[in-house]
Amino acid sequence: MGTREVVLVNERDEVLGTMEKMEAHRKGLLHRAFSVVIFNDKNEMLVHRRADDKYHCGGLWTNACCSHPRLNENVKAGAQRRLMEEMGFSCDLTFIDTFIYKAAFENGLIEHELDHLFVGHYNDHPSPNEQEVSDWKYISLDALKKEMTYAPQNFTFWFKEIMHNKFEQIQQSIL
Repeated sequence: MGTREVVLVNERDEVLGTMEKMEAHRKGLLHRAFSVVIFNDKNEMLVHRRADDKYHCGGLWTNACCSHPRLNENVKAGAQRRLMEEMGFSCDLTFIDTFIYKAAFENGLIEHELDHLFVGHYNDHPSPNEQEVSDWKYISLDALKKEMTYAPQNFTFWFKEIMHNKFEQIQQSIL
């Protein structure tokens, strides 16, 4: 399977097949994904602004890395692969939980993902791929919550879901 396909799943994360990524997003079919949240030793979160020309959510701030595993690829291995491809570094990742979300975008695409959430630690500067990332920063959780409260339109839908519904689990993992 090429990187342009996603793994279609049911709500129990059982594989149903594969489909070309854009077709799956046009049809809004449930597919496997992952999100990676990274903290440094100051408990600041690494966030990045998606490149402006991404197929959706260009220019919005989000978690360190998010993407789709390949067919028969371990989800954690896929998350580590994409972290290197997008942000230019690797680190150990800890699985937190899964969640399902669905969001429709102005361009007609629909994200419907069974998202595997991972947390890792990294203290250096990333070396982001300019095709994926236009900016990045480490930010305190208090400052991030304030930004998300006062300018929610600046953040991706799934990142807001993570921060709203999985924040306590993330905090427990970094203590």
